[in-house]
Parts: sequence; C-alpha cells; structure tokens
Amino acid sequence: MRLHRLDLTAFGPFGGSQSVDFDELSAAGIFLLHGPTGAGKTSVLDAVCYALYGSVPGARQSGQGLTLRSDHAAPGTRTEVTLELTVAGRRLEVTRQPPWERPKKRGTGTTVEKAQSRLREYDTVGGAWKDLSRSHQEIGEEITQLLGMSREQFCQVVLLPQGDFARFLRADAEARGRLLGRLFDTRRFAEVEKRLVERRRTTEARVREGDSALLADAHRMQQVAGDAMELPELDPGDPGLAEAVLAAAAVARSTSRELLTTAHCGRLAAESAQAAAERALADVRERARLQRRFADARERAAVLEERAGDHRDAQARMERARKAESVAPALELREAADTEHTRASARAARARDLLPRRFADAGAAGLAAAARRTAEELGGLESARRGERRLAGLVAERTDLDRRERDDEDVLTETEAWLADWEAVRAGLRARIEAAQEAAARAEQLDGRREPMQRRLKAARLRDELARDLEAAQRKALASGEQAQTARAHWLDLKEQRLNGIAAELAATLADGTPCAVCGATEHPAPARKVAGHVDRETEERALTASRRAEERHARDERQLGLVREALAAATAEAGDTPTDRLAAEAREGEEGYAQARREASALHPAREELRQAEQEHERRTAAQREAAVRTASRVGHRERLERERAALEEELTQARGAAESVAARAAELEGLAARLTEAADSARVAEGSAERLKAADGRLDEAAFRAGFDTPRAAADALLDDTAHRELQRRLDARQSEEAAVRAVLAEPDTVAAAQQPPADLAAAEQSAAAAAERLRTAASAQDAAARRCAELDQLSARASDGVRRLGPLREEYDRVARLAGLTAGTSADNERKMRLEAYVLAARLEQVAAAATVRLQRMSSGRYTLVHSDDRAGRGRSGLGLHVVDAWTGRERDTATLSGGETFFASLALALGLADVVTDEAGGVRLDTLFIDEGFGSLDDQTLDEVLDVLDSLRERDRSVGIVSHVADLRRRIHAQLEVVKGRSGSLVRQRGYRPSGRLGSGDE
Repeated sequence: MRLHRLDLTAFGPFGGSQSVDFDELSAAGIFLLHGPTGAGKTSVLDAVCYALYGSVPGARQSGQGLTLRSDHAAPGTRTEVTLELTVAGRRLEVTRQPPWERPKKRGTGTTVEKAQSRLREYDTVGGAWKDLSRSHQEIGEEITQLLGMSREQFCQVVLLPQGDFARFLRADAEARGRLLGRLFDTRRFAEVEKRLVERRRTTEARVREGDSALLADAHRMQQVAGDAMELPELDPGDPGLAEAVLAAAAVARSTSRELLTTAHCGRLAAESAQAAAERALADVRERARLQRRFADARERAAVLEERAGDHRDAQARMERARKAESVAPALELREAADTEHTRASARAARARDLLPRRFADAGAAGLAAAARRTAEELGGLESARRGERRLAGLVAERTDLDRRERDDEDVLTETEAWLADWEAVRAGLRARIEAAQEAAARAEQLDGRREPMQRRLKAARLRDELARDLEAAQRKALASGEQAQTARAHWLDLKEQRLNGIAAELAATLADGTPCAVCGATEHPAPARKVAGHVDRETEERALTASRRAEERHARDERQLGLVREALAAATAEAGDTPTDRLAAEAREGEEGYAQARREASALHPAREELRQAEQEHERRTAAQREAAVRTASRVGHRERLERERAALEEELTQARGAAESVAARAAELEGLAARLTEAADSARVAEGSAERLKAADGRLDEAAFRAGFDTPRAAADALLDDTAHRELQRRLDARQSEEAAVRAVLAEPDTVAAAQQPPADLAAAEQSAAAAAERLRTAASAQDAAARRCAELDQLSARASDGVRRLGPLREEYDRVARLAGLTAGTSADNERKMRLEAYVLAARLEQVAAAATVRLQRMSSGRYTLVHSDDRAGRGRSGLGLHVVDAWTGRERDTATLSGGETFFASLALALGLADVVTDEAGGVRLDTLFIDEGFGSLDDQTLDEVLDVLDSLRERDRSVGIVSHVADLRRRIHAQLEVVKGRSGSLVRQRGYRPSGRLGSGDE
C-alpha cells in the first residue's frame, strides 16, 4: 500500500482546504511531520485512517461525524477528506464526508446532511477515473479486503504509536494478550475455549440430569423395598454413583425374592385350611337343605289334602267342556250363516233405497233386466258425447282466432306510427355522429397546443419571480460589498496603528540579560511604552477575521446574483415578453376549449350505438308488419269453416241430450242408474242365498247337540270353554298332579328321610369357621401379591436404572473428554504444565514471530547489544506464554523488557513495531505496506543512537518503503530534508511541504 495524495477540507484544526503530496515526500524515503503542539500533526494521520475506514484511531473515535468538523471552517464549507493511494496494484481514490450541520437554504436554523462516501479507481487504459461505489458498507468491505487488516491493525501497523509499544514492553501477560488478540484476530481460538466450556457445562448438566434420574429411581426402589435397601450417600455427578446404585438394587432384589418365597409357603398352608373349612361348611349346608326339603314336602302334602274338593270340581268342568267340543263346529257354522244373512239383507235394503220407487217391489231378475235396458240406452249416447267435446274445441279455437286478430291489429297500428317518424330519427342521429367526429378532431388539435402553453406560462411565472429575486440579490450584493470594503479599511487602519506601536509591543517581552530581538543588546535602558489606544495583535486578528468573513459573504452574494441572472435569462428566453396574465388567460381558454371538445367528442360512441340499435329496430318492425298482414289474410277462410261445423254439431246435440242440460249430463244420469240397478240385483241374489244357508245350519246344530248328550244347543254352547279358560283350567289340573308327584318323590328320597332323622344342622358355626379360614387365606394371598409386586417393581426399576447407566456411559465418557479438553485449553488442567490458554498459546507463537522480526532491527539499532526473545515462563501467579525478555550481549544475561531505559525502550519499541508490521502484513495476506508513520519517541535518544535508528529507518528505502516520522525533535529537522510542517493559527492550521533534495545526506546536514 502506497499513499499518493491527501486533500483535507474543514477537517480537525484545518479550517480551509489543505493538500499533502506523499509522492513528493516519499521520494526521500524518510520524511518528517512536525509542528507545534496542537497544530494538527496527528490530525493528518487521523484523516488517512478516516478516509480508509470512516473513523479515526483510538480514543478519538468517540463522537464521530459532527466532531470531526473544524471549528474554524466557514458555515457553508463542508468537511471532506480525499485520499489517493495504490493497493494491490490498483490506483484508488477514497472520498468521505462526515455528517454536516449546515444552515437551511430556506428559512432560519440548521439541518443535518447525512454522511457520504465515494470510491473511484483510475483506469489506465482509458486514462480516467471511474466510480466503483457510493455505499459506506461496500467501500469499507472493499478497503478492508484489499488491505487485509482491520482499522485497529492498520493503526498499529501503518501508524506506529510508540507509546503503545512502550507500554506493550512493560505490560503484563493479560495486557499483551489483549493487544495481540486485536491485531491477529484470535477471537476464533477464544471462541473455541468458550465453546468447550459451554459444551463441558452442557454435558455436565446432562450427566447430572442422568444421575438425578438414576437417584430418583433408587429412591423409588428404596420406597418399594423398604428396609431391605440402603442408598449410597452420593450426589449427582459423583464418581461411582451408578455402580453403588446398581449394587444396592441387586441386594434389594435378592431380599425381596426371599420374602416372596416365604409368603408363597404361607399362602399354600392357608389354602389347605380354607379348603377343609369349605368342605365342612358344604356338608352342614347340605344337611340343613335336606331337612328343610323334608319339612317343606310335609307342609305341601297337607295343603293338597285341604284343596281336594276344588280339584274334583275342576275335573268335572273339564269333562263337560270336552263333550261340548264336538258341537262346536255346528255352532260356529250356524253363527257364520246368521252373520252372513244379516249383512246381505242390510246391503240389499241399502241398494233398493237408492233406486226409483218403480223398482221397490222388483225381484233380482227384474232389477237385472232394468239394468240391461239402461246400459243399451247409454251406449247410444257415445257419438253425441264426442260431438259435444268437438263443439267445445271449436268455441275455444274461435276465441283464440279472435285474440290473435286483435294482437295483429295492434302490431300494425304501432308499426305504422313508428315507421312514420323513421326518416327524421335517422337524420338526427347521423347529424349527432358528424358533430361528435368534428369535436374529436378539434380536441386532438387543442391537445397538441396545451403542453407548450403550460411550459411558456410556467416560464413566465418563474421569470416574474426571478425578476423580484434579482432586485433583492442586487441589493444584498451591493450591501455586502460595502460592508466588505468597510471591514477591510478598518483592518488596514488597525494594522497601521499596530505597526506604529510595534516597538512597545516588543519591549513588553524584554528582560534584563535577554538579547533584544531587534538589536541584540542585553541591556534595555529606555524601552518603548504603550500609548493610549494601542492596538494589540488580538485586536488586529479579530479585524482581519471580520474582514475575511465580510469578503466571503460578498463573494457568496455575487455568486448568488450570477445564478439568479442566468436563471432569469433562461426563463425569459422560454416565456418571451408576453405578460403572465395574458398567457394565463390564453392557457385557460385553451383548457376550456379542450374540455368542451372532449365532452362533445365523448358523445360519438353513444350516437353510433343508438343509430345501430334504431336500424335494427326498423328492420324488426318492418318484418313484423309483413307477417301480421299475412296472418290476417289467412284467418278469413278459417273462420268460415269453423262456423259451418259448429252449426251442424249444435243441431245434432239438441236431439241427443233431451231435457238434460248437456249430453254429458244425460250420460252421467244413465251411468249412475245402470250402476245402482246392477248393485241392487246382485244384493238381492246374495240375500236369498244366505237365508237358505242359515236354515240348513239350524238343522245340523240340533242334531249335533242331541248326539253329545245336551238337551238344547244353548246348553252345549254354555259348556264350551274359550282358549284362555281352557288353558287356565288345564294348568290348574296339571299343577295339582305335578305337586302331588313331587311331594311323593321328596318324601320317598332316602337322603332326605335320613337327614330328617338327624339333629338340626348348626349352619352359623360352620359359616363362621369358613369365614375365618377365608380371611387367613386372603391375608396370605395379599402378602404374596405384595411381595410379587415388590419384586416386579424392583426388577422394572432395576432394569430402567441399568438402561440409564448404559445410556449415561457414552455421555459420561464425552463429559470426561470435553472436561479434559476444556481444562487443557483454559490452562487449568494438570496436563497443561505452563497453565497457558489456547488463545495465549496461539498469541505466544505470534509473539515469538514478532520478537524474531524485531530482533533483526533491534540488534542494528543497539549495535548488536540487545536481542528480543519470547518466554513461556509464568509471571508471578499469572499464566505463562506471553513473556517478553531482552538478552543483553554485553552481560550475557536475560532480563525483562520493563528494565530498559527510556531511550532503550524507544528503539526496542520501534523495532517491535516494525517487526509487528512485518508479521501482521504477512498475516493479512502479504499486502505490501510502502508507507509507514512513526509517532514520537526520538527525543529520548542520544546522537549516536539516533543515527543508528535513522540508519535502520533509512534502510527501509532499500525495500522501496517510505517512513514518516512524527516528532518535535529539532535535530530531526536538520537531518531530514523532506518535511511536512503543520502551522497553527487563529483561523485554523495550514500545512507547508518541502520535498527531498538529492544532494543532501540523511543525518549529516542542515536545512
């Protein structure tokens, strides 16, 4: 990376614009950056860093943006930094502008503009600059990628702050670690340490969680096993917890199985005793049952004896019912014949009531003959009925014919009236279409004139406004010019007055024994005295500042006046000399004419559509008129045919219907009479047949009752039983018979008779003995079940504990491995003898590289006396790995760098800074750093050491590098000819640049 040019505007102490040509300064290889304290030497380096990274180094980076702006800058001047450099073979230009609080263009007060950035690259082929980006983020990423280092690394490598490296030499391991960590970005190794610690905590938590679950299972096993299990006094995470829990579980399982065997034997004995008690109870219950059975049989026999009379009556009633069953068919036949005759007689009576009186005494044959005659008469009316239906159709057809004729007459009347106005309607629609077409053409012409008229009107209004602004600007420029002349005249007057009294001002600084700045004398017998109204330097400078500000205001007013004049000329060229009111009236007239034409043209489409619909309506009405005329002509002949047919039918029907209203009514009368005659004849024949069957059934019933032994058919009917009474009587007889058989069987049973002869059974005592045996069995079974459940639960919990131990095995191994690695990388493990953290180990390797690179230059600066070496020894109670010692070749001893003197510390820190620059450069991808800056520290060197240090820096030219030294040492201004001087003043700092003179020799000449 090589710097070419730096341009500053309103940055830091620089109120105006300043430029630094690094190409001219770098031609000597070494150049000096000097100036009074507070002039702004460091601000030049800050500007380089700000241009590259958008922020300034170190503690000065707080309050970015507005605090970078110079307090000496004019209100209208924006802060800007432009750096031109070559990096990675590319010529780039970076421009950055921080946020700017500027006066508002309109009104009073201020507004803040956002920060802006720009990156350009020089195209060697086209010979011009081309823009690459204006994004802060993209420019920052591009610069960081090209340089290969962050802002912190850049400030340590390119802007070498000697104070920081002196502190680095004296710092402890922790402070060195923080600095090296920022430079070499070892956060990834610290992240590895952190990840290992987090992973150790995670795995430890998982192991503790697994152990907690294992202990929970152990507590549940203890609750199940009771006193048979003792828990180990260990906590989750303690070694040997799993083995102790599994051993205690094994003992508990063994003890529980022994208790289960004991409970099983007790249950077998209780079962045997309970079985014997149950058998004894069964024997007592059986004897008691037999005794109750014998007693019940004796009681049932006594009840049967008491009810013997009722049983004999029931048997006699059943015998009479069996005899009456032979008469039952005749009774049923007679009842059916009687029912049938009753229904037939009633039906015949109802049928005769519906006939005319002349058929009241007619028999079945007479009624049938009358029905035949009526049917014959009805058949003769069929032809007349068809004629009557045809007549009704003719009437309906004539009505429809009249309706259609009226409709056609209405159509013809309406069509003739509409067609009479057709020509006038069509002409009117065509006239509307032509008018709309003319309006559309006129609107198109007016539309083309609208935009030029509006532009000219806008320009005229701007012309009037600028004419007013021009007068105000002229007055303002004239007033500011007069103020500038007045302020300059005032300053010149004050300057002349000060020059007149300069002797008194110089005399005020004289002291006895001090040479006079004018004559050189050490004695001052009559120094000049200040007179009344003496003008001092501050008064003159205030007048000069006021004069410059007045001139700047006048220049701004003149520039503004020129801008107004240019804008007025452009607006006048566009608008001409026509007054604005006339142009506005013409524009309004044009807009109104355009709007009117547009409204008239919008009627074109509706008029065309209305004409098309009117023509379609004309065609439709013309066709309807022709069709109505044709239908009217065809209906005349049709109407005559219908009249002739109607007259013939009416004559025929008058003869057929007789006295009835119509043929249909006459036919309906005959149909009803024929049906009633037929129904009456059928009913009379059925009634006669049912009377004959009833007489025959009476004869058969009398004969059947006599044969069954009954005096009358009524007696036989009374002896009959219905199904329900028969079943109930038979059930009683069968129950009596079954009860007698059962009683006889029970009284004849040998066991029952033998039990009845024994003493009464004591069932309560036997049941009490059986209940006690059953309770003893339940107690034994409960004990066995509890022992079995205890064994099963212990087996289940033990299996789960074993599974948990197996699952925890790999996790515990992982925890041991991670804990060992975490302790090793954190420096707390016993295997890490030097107690070095992983990040410290990596930084130690980097520090060893830096020490080796720094030793090459340190030996040259110290004439071969000192060598920097890296030490892994522990410092006190801290950790080892970042120790830095110096080996003194004169004494052969190694000592801490904190024991170096001030001058030794300076060139040691300088060598360390240069070595660090080389290592960081290699770390950043080998980006060549052709421009370096060294800040202060040279005042602590003697002449010989200063020569040796300058020789080392001069040797950097051999590698085509340039080194800028920032120092107050006056001797360096004689030794280094290429200089950049920063001069401070009341209106801000300035830079003065002197280039390299090839004839001079570094370190041996004067300016």
